[in-house]
Amino acid sequence: MKKLLVDVDCGVDDAQAIMMALAAPGVQILGITCVQGNTSVDNVCKNVLRVLKVCNHPEIPVFRGATKSLLGQTISAGDFHGKDGLGDAPHPDAPGLDLVQKEGAVSAMIRIVNENPGEVSLVATAPLTNVALAVKLDPTFPQKLKGLYLMGGNTDCTRPTPIESASAIEARVRADFDLRLGRAAIMSVIGKKCVRAQFAARWGDGDVRTVCHDSVKNRSSRQRICDKMKARGNITVCGEYNFAADPEAAYIVLNEFICPVYIASWEFTCRSELPWAFCDGWLAQDTDKARFMKQIFKQIMESSSSNKTQGFISCDSYAMAAAIDETYIIETDHKAVTVELAGNFCRGMMVVDHLEILKKTHKAHILKKVDLEKFKTLMMNALK
Repeated sequence: MKKLLVDVDCGVDDAQAIMMALAAPGVQILGITCVQGNTSVDNVCKNVLRVLKVCNHPEIPVFRGATKSLLGQTISAGDFHGKDGLGDAPHPDAPGLDLVQKEGAVSAMIRIVNENPGEVSLVATAPLTNVALAVKLDPTFPQKLKGLYLMGGNTDCTRPTPIESASAIEARVRADFDLRLGRAAIMSVIGKKCVRAQFAARWGDGDVRTVCHDSVKNRSSRQRICDKMKARGNITVCGEYNFAADPEAAYIVLNEFICPVYIASWEFTCRSELPWAFCDGWLAQDTDKARFMKQIFKQIMESSSSNKTQGFISCDSYAMAAAIDETYIIETDHKAVTVELAGNFCRGMMVVDHLEILKKTHKAHILKKVDLEKFKTLMMNALK
């Protein structure tokens, strides 16, 4: 029996991940801890209770955790997940907060792991505030975990080499955009026509920067080139939400957890999107779970449709799948990682130490390739 402890900020993809774990044979969820993130921590608790009710698992304890980041700052994701975190879908029979355990989330984390040393895998699909507090209260906490599975962080960045010509850069980026998006983004930047972020509102401002049609000999005017999923955040210019929402917590976790760590990064989840045709069949199942998911997923589907995305991304479910079935993982990059805590634009960005400059002995397994057919099966089973 695989024992899981799940830490969430229960938005729609957190709900999908929880439902995946509940449906998986041989998996036992020992507790679900809640943290401020996609919505307020009280809403997170309510959302988890809603998920447990529709899945007929009211016995799983739910614990209330941190209401703010370690430095007291908050970043809202309400525009994406809805103000309540679950698409603002009505649920008149939702369980009340009286069902939340009196014990705090961090205390519960430490207790559950101490009661099951070496047996519990922690799946964290939220800002890492609770997890960081756990290691600060009990420095032995990480070594007692079987593994830590995270959804968060950024991994990829490409830049032109000094000898690469502007025309070569343009050709490469234009080909990439044509391949990925079916069209090139052309607009006027600094007085010249450029291939760049016509898609800024959709993909973020880190897509393509200042690649001029005209020959540009001054290298300083040729800024970093990134494709639609590289060097781009989903909440800041280059910060993924879970890490950017509490950079200090992410820094503590990535630097102090010595158990095996598996990371499903933002770029990885984007590269592993599922086609809308699969989503249609997934939601068409004649079950209460599927009807519930269709309700809470409606806002995200409409937003994605208006942006003409080619598929949907259940970010948190990728990390959960890795914890449930290790054979789902085909390839990882084994690298030391940390988090940038300063800077005007890069705060909260995960840093991958490709050159081993940090001299860290403990490295994370960054998901690179997974069995998407197994993932689809886990997703389908979640709503049966």
